[in-house]
Amino acid sequence: MVHANGIDLCAEVRGPDNGEPLLLVMGLGAQKVSWDIGFVEALVERGYRVAWFDNRDVGLSTKLDDQPVDLGDLMGKVMAGESPDVPYLLADMAADAAGLLDALDVDSAHIVGVSMGGMIVQQMAIDHPDKVRSVVSIMSTTGDPDVGQPSSEASAALLGSPPTTVDEAVQAALDAEQVWGSPAYLDPEASEARARREWDRMQYPAGMARQIAAIFASPSRTAGLQGVRVPFTVIHGLADTLVTPSGGARTAEAVPHSTHLEIDGMGHNLPKALWSQIIDAIADTTTAAPAA
Repeated sequence: MVHANGIDLCAEVRGPDNGEPLLLVMGLGAQKVSWDIGFVEALVERGYRVAWFDNRDVGLSTKLDDQPVDLGDLMGKVMAGESPDVPYLLADMAADAAGLLDALDVDSAHIVGVSMGGMIVQQMAIDHPDKVRSVVSIMSTTGDPDVGQPSSEASAALLGSPPTTVDEAVQAALDAEQVWGSPAYLDPEASEARARREWDRMQYPAGMARQIAAIFASPSRTAGLQGVRVPFTVIHGLADTLVTPSGGARTAEAVPHSTHLEIDGMGHNLPKALWSQIIDAIADTTTAAPAA
């Protein structure tokens, strides 16, 4: 546990002391254990010193229990063009990640984010450029309402009632894989294992609601991304129904020098069969950055 940006974050670090620092940022409602440890270890084997953590309001990090949100009211205001009052924005979560690097005595790092984590690393590159050596944004979007929107089936699955038992959590994960998983690389065993890891560690639906509020209330990052100068790679699955591929395309357009990798058969997850390709893209991005 470390104190950063006024809150406590649960983090873990693996890899050689002299390895290139790499920060992994997870997505909506996901915990530190949502990363498959095999993926982390594959990065460590490439020589990276990897840090990953629970975002605020999930896992073992600080929960903002005293700040409930009404998602129905929030979405109504957003649709009406109003600026709703929310507990925090993605910019605050980006400040958490930057503060975590300070707490770990890391001057700057390569940053990799998936889904909401991609939004956070984009904002981090905009707001905290001195902390960022390179960026990889995976299955994410810019916050522009005309791109990246989920299918109706994916929205229904995401916003359904939270599970109340481990069996319900496992079934929800298996159902979600059918909706937004990678159709060319289905792996129900991995989905079940992740659901059990998350269930056994922490269940906190209220935190996910506040994170959704942060996503909806945060402004577009498109203009800010145009000023990002570090190596930047966008990875997106062409079968993603939760954050549809137009979100990745817009992100790549916003960063003129970016590399845009679209993967056939990949949905809104990181299937083991694609780890090597994704990690190769991460390595290409980090090696393009000037030496610290």
